[in-house]
Amino acid sequence: MSQNDMQLDSGLSAFESKNFSRAQQLLSPLADGGHPEAQYRLAIIYQNGLGFVKDEVSALKNMRAAAEQGHALAQHGLGFMYLHGECVVKDAAEAARWIRKAADQGLAGSMMVLAMMYEQGQGVEKDPDEAKRWYEAAEKAGA
Repeated sequence: MSQNDMQLDSGLSAFESKNFSRAQQLLSPLADGGHPEAQYRLAIIYQNGLGFVKDEVSALKNMRAAAEQGHALAQHGLGFMYLHGECVVKDAAEAARWIRKAADQGLAGSMMVLAMMYEQGQGVEKDPDEAKRWYEAAEKAGA
């Protein structure tokens, strides 16, 4: 196991045990080095102000960096940010784009959100058939 792997495991353990200042300390260098899981966890810490003052700029930067590397939960998280105007200007079309990427990777929750977006015409053209298709996919994926 490499030094980075051990540092990541320690950082994730600190995150899971809600020791967010320790998690931030361990994950920051890995996030700066481009590690998507570290970036995603830091984004959550900064977005929610866990152990720190909320930092929307850092939250967005880390969530986007992880999402752009294909991290499905970060893609969903970035889509959620755009959908609700959290840490970024609200943009339903951009939200749909990122949530679709996560749904395409099999995230059932993303499939459900995407189905609702098609049902309501939020960020995408209203399409009951596409909504139904995504609801069914979400059900098969265990949502």
